[in-house]
Amino acid sequence: MPEPFLSLATSIIEIHRLIRQFDDKVALNDLTLTVPRGGVFGLIGGNGAGKTTLIRHILGMLKARTGSVRVFGLDPITDPVGVLGRIGYLSEDRDLPNWMRVHQLMRYTAAFYPNWDSHYAQELRDAFDLDPKAKVKTLSRGQRARAGLLIALAHRPDLLVLDEPSSGLDPVVRRDILGAIIRTIADEGRTVFFSSHLLDEVERVADRVAIIHEGKILLTASMDDIKESHRRMTLRFERAMSQPPSLIGTLACEGAGVEWTYICSGETVQLRRAAESIGATIVDDAAMTLDEIFVSRIQSSVAMPL
Repeated sequence: MPEPFLSLATSIIEIHRLIRQFDDKVALNDLTLTVPRGGVFGLIGGNGAGKTTLIRHILGMLKARTGSVRVFGLDPITDPVGVLGRIGYLSEDRDLPNWMRVHQLMRYTAAFYPNWDSHYAQELRDAFDLDPKAKVKTLSRGQRARAGLLIALAHRPDLLVLDEPSSGLDPVVRRDILGAIIRTIADEGRTVFFSSHLLDEVERVADRVAIIHEGKILLTASMDDIKESHRRMTLRFERAMSQPPSLIGTLACEGAGVEWTYICSGETVQLRRAAESIGATIVDDAAMTLDEIFVSRIQSSVAMPL
């Protein structure tokens, strides 16, 4: 696994040993995370895992009491102008001024960003099929998400932060939003920090993934490395057993008698050799989806090296 704390030359977000507690609940527990420049970084975790609290620190909405947060090498609390002017943000709440019309929302937002691209904003408005005269309060949930994404993208930010951007949306709208993310990255090579519990979406668009659980990062690696280093192996033994034999890299195991299925982390060749060393015949060896990997990691609550 790569070192979690990289130089500014290769990273856009650096979080080091961040702790955040609300009353008696620990929201972030000694969390260290690096987000490299370029591509889509997916942060996945269940409700209450700490995703939104982490994003609020990145945006300077919360101050780090223990640990440090750097975005573009800057502290978002002490240098909000230097940080926020280069970030586009879309939250799950999509909190937009209801009294404005779409064209007013665009003009209002443009005033805050010197790099606002009016031509690009018009392109996005047309692509998202937004009526410029429509009032925000009359927009559907999907239309509000599109309007929010428009104003997050139109100033061409170096970093786009999306907190559950497609939660509660129908599949067509979700596909539109993800399509916009992909085009943004492909065309201009910027960075997206994408928080979601919809793992099929993350698997489809993310280049790199971190799993967060109870305020801790259990695993962070490229999507390819994660998929390649997790296997589901069904092993058959010569005699029935009441408990499965120990196998290196095991995250979970179920079965009975002579046949047991292991969820494992490690190199495929190493896992196969380990299975043979305990006298097993490999009946099945299959790759896993991100959803399956996520569940196995959460259940084991152990971050295994890749």
